[in-house]
Amino acid sequence: MAEPLNPAASATGVRVASTDIYAPQWRNAIFVAPFLTIFTLLLVFPLFWGIWLSLHKADTFSTGRFVGLDNYFRLFRDKVFIQSIWNTFYFVFLTVPALAVIGLFLALCLNQRTRTAAVLRTLFFASSVLSVTIVTLIWRIVYMPDIGLLSMVFDLFGAKAPSFISDPSLAMIGIAIATIWWCIGLPMMLFLSALQQIPQDIYEAAALDNANRWQTLRSITLPSIKRTFVLVIIIQIVLQFQLFGQAWLMTRGGPNNLTKPLVLYIYDTAFRRWDLGLGAAASEILFILILIAAMAQYLVTRRKGEP
Repeated sequence: MAEPLNPAASATGVRVASTDIYAPQWRNAIFVAPFLTIFTLLLVFPLFWGIWLSLHKADTFSTGRFVGLDNYFRLFRDKVFIQSIWNTFYFVFLTVPALAVIGLFLALCLNQRTRTAAVLRTLFFASSVLSVTIVTLIWRIVYMPDIGLLSMVFDLFGAKAPSFISDPSLAMIGIAIATIWWCIGLPMMLFLSALQQIPQDIYEAAALDNANRWQTLRSITLPSIKRTFVLVIIIQIVLQFQLFGQAWLMTRGGPNNLTKPLVLYIYDTAFRRWDLGLGAAASEILFILILIAAMAQYLVTRRKGEP
């Protein structure tokens, strides 16, 4: 069957070349070029530069000489570095489960179309927009001995308030409490978004079957937001592994380096001791730990969710 001719071409006798609208057009790369350029300059290049720098004896003014894996061997001989890794994992253990559980609890309580629920959602999310400086200032006032808010509350019951800043066994817990108060808004909003996407007819069918609240939560709500729960866990693992501001402003990593996280160790090594090679090696270790923790959590949760 003959192909239809272009009317303009038939009138003039000139054959018009057809254009395949699905053919790749390289000029479309112009639209993604700005993003790719920024992504390469801010993420890809620093990643490979950090790997290259970790293999050298470097300071602020020169890259020095190539030392191979010597910086990594120096790290694992450093007791402060080992302590900082333990501190980081301990902090993640304190904060991530609490943020997920408390965020889910708040979302379940505030998933209502009332003015009170809207006000409370705003109040709980408001702390998330504060800077780390303001958050640590607030909690230093709360933890202040004798005249702080916590001491005043304990005095009402005739008890002595715990020293969340100076006590070695409680310092990291104090930082974790401040961090949970600061970061609870994001998990709560993610869970709220997931809860509001569950079809209401499922709950109506469960009500017709006389299902109680616990059965509805266990059989409908939790399975429906399983992916959001995994997302919250992964996001919080990545964020809490990067603890720096709270530990630096509240305890300076003390007492006895018991609240010094890995990022603070990197800062001290690279920008206070001017050993950029060792700091770059520590940053690569942090990158690997975050990647392993996030992928392990994702794979374990995904495997449990399979039928």
